[in-house]
Amino acid sequence: MPRTLIITNDFPPRPGGIQAFVHELALRRPPDSVVVYCSTPSPRGAAAPDEASDFDLGLPFPVVRERTPVLLPTPAVRRRAARIAALEECDSVLFGAAAPLGLMAGGLRRAGVRRIVGLTHGHETGWSALPGARQALRRIGEDTDTLTYLGEYTRARLARALTPEAADRMRRLAPGVDTARFRPGAGGEGVRERHGLRGRPVVVCVSRLVARKGQDTLLRAWPRVLADVPDAALLLVGGGPYRGRLEALAREQGVADSVRFAGDVPAGELPAHYDAGDVFAMPCRTRNGGLDVEGLGMVYLEASATGLPVVAGRSGGAPDAVSEGETGLVVDPTRPGPTARALIGLLRDPQRAAAMGERGRAWVEREWTWDGVAERLADLLEG
Repeated sequence: MPRTLIITNDFPPRPGGIQAFVHELALRRPPDSVVVYCSTPSPRGAAAPDEASDFDLGLPFPVVRERTPVLLPTPAVRRRAARIAALEECDSVLFGAAAPLGLMAGGLRRAGVRRIVGLTHGHETGWSALPGARQALRRIGEDTDTLTYLGEYTRARLARALTPEAADRMRRLAPGVDTARFRPGAGGEGVRERHGLRGRPVVVCVSRLVARKGQDTLLRAWPRVLADVPDAALLLVGGGPYRGRLEALAREQGVADSVRFAGDVPAGELPAHYDAGDVFAMPCRTRNGGLDVEGLGMVYLEASATGLPVVAGRSGGAPDAVSEGETGLVVDPTRPGPTARALIGLLRDPQRAAAMGERGRAWVEREWTWDGVAERLADLLEG
């Protein structure tokens, strides 16, 4: 059976969207067809090396970890990747993130790898705007058989940096959603009970607490929401460097009593935290002149699978994860007013909100399944 070497910096037990994407793709490949070559989490990071070792032992495929927190496309790393590919009889390579590891593609092909695919996410769109990084991305496009893209926004941005031939070879490959995990009735009542939210209308946001995700916009919109829906509560799920600033902003806005900070929660508890909400909102925005942008926003799709209407910010590929007016609303994230009006409209019209949630669930079941993603990846790797 043809085997694939997955080369990546983004792999559990490190948390994150790319990590989950690569992990799920690996799990859905045929038995005995995958080997993973990746970095080792730093002891100061989210997961220590011994935690990574314990995690690897439970996987149905071998994992080779370099003793470094970050794999870089150096000659030494390329030589080791080539040796692993030869020893494990891998005829294809999948880069978990095309930039920068895809710079090794040419060398791996010369070492005998037949087929090379590079996943792209959101950060590569920033590369496409910077002269030096743009040239590196162009080379990666030339040396790989296919670069993937999440949606139309990322495709258009990336294509500008590639040759016409490489742009023509691009194919869409976005993450899927596990609809058996993310579903209505996934345990939200327990989360509401824990945070004292039983019987209240709840807006939930699940995301890292960083400036781009727009939790500050939610807090600035919240006084206006409370004026129309006085018993509403805002549940912010996730950790990050912005938490202290957000807690201070909640106090400044006079809304701290109606805001709950849940912090980081284990992956197994995420479906219940989505299910604790009546509406999902993350008014993400583009920052740094377009270099910091939302690639897609899987949280919107996970919320839809859980039966919630979503409010998304107009940033990068985020609108690709929302069927406007059908599964949710896309708002201007630079001002609190549009977010407040969207939330008030959904909270005051539960029937409309429920209908959006039902359509969102059906859309995810139809268009965003992991089985479909796995089939598309198989086609890309087989060429």
